[in-house]
Amino acid sequence: MTTMIARRLLQLPIILLIIYTLTLSLAWAVPGNPLEKGEGRRPPEEVVEAMSRQYNLDRFDRFFTSYLYNATGVRWLWESVLTDRAGQARERAIEAGQSPPPRFVFDFGPSLQYEDWRVNEIVADALPVSVTLGAIAILIALVVGVFAGVVGAVRPNSFADLATLTVALVGISLPSFVIGTVLVVVFGVWLRLFPIGGWGTPAQMVLPAVTLSLPFAAYIARLTRMGMIEHLKADFIRTARAKGLPESRVLLKHALKNAFLPVLSYLGPAAALAMTGSFVVERVFTIPGMGQHFVNAVLNKDLFLIMGVVLIFATMLIVFNLLVDVLYRWVDPRID
Repeated sequence: MTTMIARRLLQLPIILLIIYTLTLSLAWAVPGNPLEKGEGRRPPEEVVEAMSRQYNLDRFDRFFTSYLYNATGVRWLWESVLTDRAGQARERAIEAGQSPPPRFVFDFGPSLQYEDWRVNEIVADALPVSVTLGAIAILIALVVGVFAGVVGAVRPNSFADLATLTVALVGISLPSFVIGTVLVVVFGVWLRLFPIGGWGTPAQMVLPAVTLSLPFAAYIARLTRMGMIEHLKADFIRTARAKGLPESRVLLKHALKNAFLPVLSYLGPAAALAMTGSFVVERVFTIPGMGQHFVNAVLNKDLFLIMGVVLIFATMLIVFNLLVDVLYRWVDPRID
């Protein structure tokens, strides 16, 4: 297992470099000028040229290397640890009566859309919101999906089984913005049980978390049902029942433990997707998470914010998959 973890960690920077290169190439090719403001407003030409040189927006190769230099922590290591240039610059700023520039280990640069904000500061405010929403959604999906899958496997082709399969089909087929809109109209407008937007209170988390969880719950229910049906026919289940074990113990300890392995494999990318891919849900419920900022960054071609969000999301996805692989081998040591 140690060898596997070391190998995956060594692959991490290579994968991130490939993602960074592809994303920056696509974002760079998108028409538009990141220095333009709303409704096509644009600073004077000499200001645009100066800002382009300052942020390396005039040449792809310069932006590519300079952004890597800052985002990977190499600049922080050189200036703060090896040469203390950052400390000297901070002292000069204080002597001049100015606020010292903020320094981050992994510096994703300034936002071109949000003035006087750096990408690190935006991420620090928005990422906890997206992570909280995604974690609640995955918890709901896991509880609902496993329960529905077990019920469907224990009583196949029954009314309960058909009902869970129907709900699963609806959850997988309908887009999130449709589910969210229906929940807002029914539970927010008609019944007035929950707020229809915002973030901060438990009541405001219910509708977006349920909306985000339904597709994951549907897939988990299908995986659990198929796994349970397969393992309930196995010899070790018949042996457990022949020993006189309670049916609940047979189902939960023997059948579900083995049937849960495919669900566990799915939880890695599902958790990362729930915590990083809730763009539509955040838009529908006006949640101040990473999705809102990413959509606005793409619309305004804010290269610094686009690359920062993509790199953070990609790192989370890789790390979650690694954690699931480790947990998978811990649950079933036979897997190499």
